[in-house]
Amino acid sequence: GTAPALAWAAREIIRRSRRPNETVMISLHSDHVIRPLDTFSSTLDQAVEGAGILDRLLTVGVMPSRPEPGYGYIEVGAPLIPAVFEVKRFVEKPDQATAEDYISTGDFVWNSGMFVWRPQVLLAELAGHTPELASDLARLETEDVQGFFAAVPPLTIDHGLMERSDNIAVVKSEFDWDDVGAWDALMRVRELDDQGNLRIGDAHAKDCQNSLIFAEDGPVVAFGISDLVVVRASGITFIMPADRAANLKALLEELPENLKKGVD
Repeated sequence: GTAPALAWAAREIIRRSRRPNETVMISLHSDHVIRPLDTFSSTLDQAVEGAGILDRLLTVGVMPSRPEPGYGYIEVGAPLIPAVFEVKRFVEKPDQATAEDYISTGDFVWNSGMFVWRPQVLLAELAGHTPELASDLARLETEDVQGFFAAVPPLTIDHGLMERSDNIAVVKSEFDWDDVGAWDALMRVRELDDQGNLRIGDAHAKDCQNSLIFAEDGPVVAFGISDLVVVRASGITFIMPADRAANLKALLEELPENLKKGVD
């Protein structure tokens, strides 16, 4: 889980840093597409400056370009310092109508899952709000890393800390951002053919429109389809309407473990 991994990283940064009280830690994701990079860099500069001033956990909020039910949202509160705002609340993935309401208010940003904080602040917050880890954090101080990871559960930082703490601030960003952990996101960040299709692997399409065809495990031939996601991977064929891609979690919860790999 990301919570114990970030706890270990924070303790390791403190151990290695020559000036640990001035060090700021940034947690980013590998499956995000971000443009332009100079705007992204400026946003991180603002977040690092804010983390150095405030004894808070900082997260990066993305100005939404559409009502997206597949993302979490943050309700933004009053400004704390330039470019850094209070967090009123985190909202897990809403339905389409609620997402549209959020966008209309102008008070919500997407929760990017990118975090900036001083490592001491993170460890203090984990000790105070995450009992699943708190009693074992001392193992990291004695460099008992294996014992720490063996003792703690696979807890995410979002559920284990960010949804529990009231000591969080958000930096609002204006770069273009997409979480390509979802199938439909690939169609927003990759080049499409003349009919709006994205074909990856040994994928073939005839008279198809606005569809994603992913063929990792043998050829896939599609004829006359529209607005579908067709995936062939790990011995499994998976088909769904493109506009249901954000709701894939509901399906995964019901699938047996041997089928999840080809779908997720």
